[in-house]
This record gives sequence, C-alpha cells and structure tokens, in this order.
Amino acid sequence: MPSPFLEIVELANGKVALRRSDEEGEPLVVIEFSRDAREYLQESYIEVAKAMISAGMQVAGQMMDEDDDGDAIPESRVLH
Repeated sequence: MPSPFLEIVELANGKVALRRSDEEGEPLVVIEFSRDAREYLQESYIEVAKAMISAGMQVAGQMMDEDDDGDAIPESRVLH
C-alpha cells in the first residue's frame, strides 16, 4: 500500500517534485521553472513551488468534494 504521506523535494536536475514519501519512483507532480524565472525568484523558487502544489491540492480536494456531491465535471471544462 502506498504511503499516505507526500513530500516536496528538489530533484538533482533542479526541478521541484511532489512524491510519496516512501517511493523513489516517478513523482506525482513536477514543476520546472525557466532560467529567467529562477533568476527572478532567486532562492524563493522552492517556496513558490510549494505554494503552487498546495493550491493545486486544494483545488483537487474541492473537485473531489463536488464529485462526492454528485456534481459531474463537465467535459467542456477548460483547464489553464
């Protein structure tokens, strides 16, 4: 059974990833900042990635709650 615990890590290639804490396999989410973005953010890019992952998980949780209420996600939904 996969671990219920998730961790945010910086990979050797500089990307930031969300993965299960007990796995070394493929991450669940990977965020890659362009060189320009990393220069602009400096060392804060890790905090920005954490905020992005947190916001994504909140939205996913809300969508799951809506699904439990019987509301189907429309196929025409536009994702950005």
